Amino acid sequence: MNQSADSAPEAAQPTAPAHTPLATKPPKRRITPTLLRRGIQGAFAIFLVWVGWNFYLYVQWATGKSQAFTPKPPSVEGFLPISELMAARRLFETGMWDVVHPAGLTLFLAIALMALLFRKGFCGYICPVGLASNLLGRLGERLGLNRNPPRKLELALQAIKYIPLVLLCYFSFFAMSVDEIDSFMGAPFNMVADSSMLFFFLRASTTTLIVVGVIVAASLVARNAWCRFLCPYGAFLGILALASPVAVRRNAATCTSCRRCQRACPSAIAVHEKTRVNSPECLGCTACIEACPQKDCLHLSAARSRVPFWTVAAGCLVLLFAAYLWAVGTGHWVSEVPPAMLRRFHMIQFGG
Repeated sequence: MNQSADSAPEAAQPTAPAHTPLATKPPKRRITPTLLRRGIQGAFAIFLVWVGWNFYLYVQWATGKSQAFTPKPPSVEGFLPISELMAARRLFETGMWDVVHPAGLTLFLAIALMALLFRKGFCGYICPVGLASNLLGRLGERLGLNRNPPRKLELALQAIKYIPLVLLCYFSFFAMSVDEIDSFMGAPFNMVADSSMLFFFLRASTTTLIVVGVIVAASLVARNAWCRFLCPYGAFLGILALASPVAVRRNAATCTSCRRCQRACPSAIAVHEKTRVNSPECLGCTACIEACPQKDCLHLSAARSRVPFWTVAAGCLVLLFAAYLWAVGTGHWVSEVPPAMLRRFHMIQFGG
């Protein structure tokens, strides 16, 4: 049967293209307090691995096991709190900077200033031991091992870290004179104290391994156990942080006491019970703000003014790098003790 042009098949007619929705870009990932914190901690962990390797090569040279000279990375002096505390006392009394471990004193003062201004931001964002302790605590939660001790037991456990702090402060500020501190800082033992610390772990005794094992196990059971209960450096920074103008504030009118803030807090602080979180255990990490489901319930403040959650992280990083640049520019970073003399002390101390 013939078909007229007017009755041509519909398929022959030009058709409009089918409507296809415009391709949408996936939403950008928002930078959260946890993402920021882990990013900074991860970057410092990588940096410290590099520092540790170079320090190991330096010690190999200093003890005569290698002829290839590797300069000592001054950053390792930040792990000498006893020497730093004594150097700070001598600085305040005599104005003399430590020439043996100058970077250690620079870092000590910078970290103390961090605590005064930005709470325990060093513990929350930079300290490698704090990172390990926090990750172990999170692992314990996933394994179902984590438990919160009763309030009285928690306070008793928190008091443990103040015992070595009190002893260190007593010997550094009261028991020893400035002349005795001078003698200690110029002694061969102090000259190679950072290397002694390295050998303490490389040649760990059975007792040391047992203690480390107990701390690891405790960190799986109690969140952030090392930082909360055992670290005297953290105790010192926590006391300084009480003067910090930066703190998390809670709006009681919008709070539902869901306790998500406490569950998210690395130190298990009962944020839902406070108007201003001024605990010496607060790291300034703002994990509580991230976990809170209520808008305008929790926020970070500085002198009663609302500030972004990244204020503590940014402030600590700026202070740290400013201290480093100042120390390098003024000669307060690299030790004035000749490498040949340090090598001789290593040979005497470690039998190289």
